[in-house]
Amino acid sequence: MANTNRASILSSPTLASSPTPNKRVVTPTKPSPLCTFQLEACSLTSSLYHHPFSLDSQKVRLALEEKGIDYTSFHVNPIVGKNMDDSFFRMNSSAKLPVFKNGSYTIFDTIEIILYIERIAVVSVGNNGIAFSSEEVIEWMRKIQEWNPKYFTLSHIPDKYRTFVSKFLRKVVIARMAESPDLASAYHCKLREAYKTEEKLKNADVLRRSKEHLVQLLDEVETKLNETTYLVGDEFTMADVMLIPVLARLVLLDLEDEYIFSRPNIAGYWGLVQQRPSYKKVIGKYFNGWRKRKTLVKAWCILHIRSLLKRY
Repeated sequence: MANTNRASILSSPTLASSPTPNKRVVTPTKPSPLCTFQLEACSLTSSLYHHPFSLDSQKVRLALEEKGIDYTSFHVNPIVGKNMDDSFFRMNSSAKLPVFKNGSYTIFDTIEIILYIERIAVVSVGNNGIAFSSEEVIEWMRKIQEWNPKYFTLSHIPDKYRTFVSKFLRKVVIARMAESPDLASAYHCKLREAYKTEEKLKNADVLRRSKEHLVQLLDEVETKLNETTYLVGDEFTMADVMLIPVLARLVLLDLEDEYIFSRPNIAGYWGLVQQRPSYKKVIGKYFNGWRKRKTLVKAWCILHIRSLLKRY
């Protein structure tokens, strides 16, 4: 599940059988990988560095809630540049969310995190009624993850707001660079990345490709939902965990009429998944109804106050 450069899970061999009168000794057997994983995963507290605005964070949190996994939550607000703080940046120089930690494991890739969570869930209950994701589920997870919401999202934010946030975040990076000279090279990379993002947002082809990719994905989902209740069959899976935040992002951008309600199967699916406790806790709590305005206004006020006080 984890990358090969992560620390391997240590385990002790099973006890050897007592010698028989003819001194025949039974060779110790090696625990299975699942048993070995169980020894570590079930005894450690998981930590998640995330934020409600992060689409990938929503995916991971939905998986944690659906699987009933306890974890320690650390909010890292990317809107005000908290992901650029040196404490987080040293752990993850990409500054991307989420980051999942469990014992010696630190995982940055969204799909890897979700599949790892699934393993924790399986060993925690002794594989009682919980199965690993099928190949079809994983295929859909990857297909959904291939769509990058970055440019699509930014292109639908009014220029004055996007420009204000972009300038603020560049000042945050410069301030962190001055505080941590040993990380200057990595911070320079983030600064260049910010300027490249602004340039790409002026490129009509980049925005067109992002929209076309989204439309193609939603059309495939619409066709699939014509046959099943959820994305892969009549049971909720990790593929649905990946899809729900994408639909929630469209609603956040006030694009639900164009992309969701114009597709009857997706519209029905969207109404169904909003009833799940995991959705209400992870997304609905911040973005349903009047809560959306409250969340956005709060973020905007924090930005303005920090900017006025020059607290970068």
